[in-house]
Amino acid sequence: MIDLIVVYTERVEECRAFYTGLGLTFEKERHGTGPEHFSATLGSTVFELYPAGDRPPTGRLRLGFTLPSGPGREPGRHTDPDGRTVDLRISA
Repeated sequence: MIDLIVVYTERVEECRAFYTGLGLTFEKERHGTGPEHFSATLGSTVFELYPAGDRPPTGRLRLGFTLPSGPGREPGRHTDPDGRTVDLRISA
């Protein structure tokens, strides 16, 4: 079971807006003296968007989410602001 996925990006706000548009709900967080970032909980998995900072941005990656239906949620293949492929499925 995967319980944590962290994506490092130079476009934190743009990625947050993109994933929010798909239906994820983010909380702003900061752990100790670490950077401010965004976190969404999907069942038992935590999905986080971190500023790349000194780290290289997360490169080529394909993600898949299954979310309940909701306004503006379009199933299918999407591309996030950094070019990562995101497959969205809608559950009944």
